Amino acid sequence: MAETMSQTMLLQVVSPERLLVDEQVTEAQIPALDGYIGALPGHAPLLSALKVGGVLSYRAPGHNGKDETVAVYGGFVQILPDRVRVLADSAQPSRDINPEQARERLKKAQAAVEQQGVASDEASRDEIVRAQAAVDAIAAK
Repeated sequence: MAETMSQTMLLQVVSPERLLVDEQVTEAQIPALDGYIGALPGHAPLLSALKVGGVLSYRAPGHNGKDETVAVYGGFVQILPDRVRVLADSAQPSRDINPEQARERLKKAQAAVEQQGVASDEASRDEIVRAQAAVDAIAAK
């Protein structure tokens, strides 16, 4: 008897603060260190580190074919044939991001690094990456 593959897989996105996503999805795009990983139901098992300041996107039944996005700031992803688990150092769903505040945060971070020049510290550069991820997450909605 032929085995049928499920049309969905479970996506869980967890940060230290809370569970951000826990739903069945038809696909997910995960920002890994070496580029994006496209995951579909039945994907081969995989474990990878996440890119700091990437945008995870996914498509779920019942979302009218629209992708949902989450800004992620490092962590790890485990992909199995029936589920994707993202353990993020920090993450923010695009629905929780205020677009004006995100753009303003990016402008301020860029101005701070520009003012510091080559002497800019890692925290200032990280703030740009985080702010850019938030802006990218809302732009991808």
